[in-house]
Amino acid sequence: MEQGITWEDRVKGAYASLRPSEQKVAEFFLAHAEELEDLTIGELARGAGVSEPTVIRCVRGLGYRGYREFKGALSQKEGQVRGNALDYLGGFALRPWERMGDLPLKAVRTHRAQLEETLKSVPTGELERAARILAGAQFIDIYGVENSCAPASDLLTKLTYLGLPCRFHTDAYLQQIGAAHLRPGAAAIAFSHSGKSMDTVKALRLAQKAGAVTIAVAGGEDPVLFRYADVALGVGGTAQTVYGKAIFSRVADLAVVDMLYMAVILSDYERFSHNLDHSGQVIADRDYPDQ
Repeated sequence: MEQGITWEDRVKGAYASLRPSEQKVAEFFLAHAEELEDLTIGELARGAGVSEPTVIRCVRGLGYRGYREFKGALSQKEGQVRGNALDYLGGFALRPWERMGDLPLKAVRTHRAQLEETLKSVPTGELERAARILAGAQFIDIYGVENSCAPASDLLTKLTYLGLPCRFHTDAYLQQIGAAHLRPGAAAIAFSHSGKSMDTVKALRLAQKAGAVTIAVAGGEDPVLFRYADVALGVGGTAQTVYGKAIFSRVADLAVVDMLYMAVILSDYERFSHNLDHSGQVIADRDYPDQ
């Protein structure tokens, strides 16, 4: 648990949402922490190479009403109750003083960091292997619990549009029972952001034991899920915890689903482009006609 929030916590937590000129002030704060109490706002502005109004905007962006309140916080920890109010999720990078208008930028930057890490983590050779396994499988079983149901459900939709026989049970017990009844010729693919979800690991282990070819999509360090995977697709080892450790963003996992979808089509372009067109024709009459 946090023992209170210091002004340094505020600077580090809000840095990404500050304007470039305000970031210069924040950097000056951190680099000259021992001197700040003795500096006037004018001296600080000159030292950071910005105007005095920029300094004021920066401290307000950190949640202070003005420079005087900021200076008062330099020598003491603040708001233990406020600091711990969000700690129940652990690693929660959203702070009470952040500005509502900066949240879109914060979310997009978090997503971008996840996607860049995923790009480095997915080997194209493994992606091609996974696509060929899915394209040639007699049946495809998909596993994932809690928030991993999002990429699992998305993959189910995409593979169904491509005419591939697949299923996804939202109930973890049914996933495990279904996995135990698979046969050689089937494929199983599992999603776990941490790579250590006990129910998902068990389902993939049962699928491999039953003779299915297994694929794992996971993050975290040393994912347990990879131990039972014939093909492993990583989404990066660094957790982006702006949402809290209990609820991760699934942007990276969904990006891997899109990669798999495109790779499956590319593995037999004529077959799957035809199937995709056919699926579109089946539901073409479900759109409202143009008025």
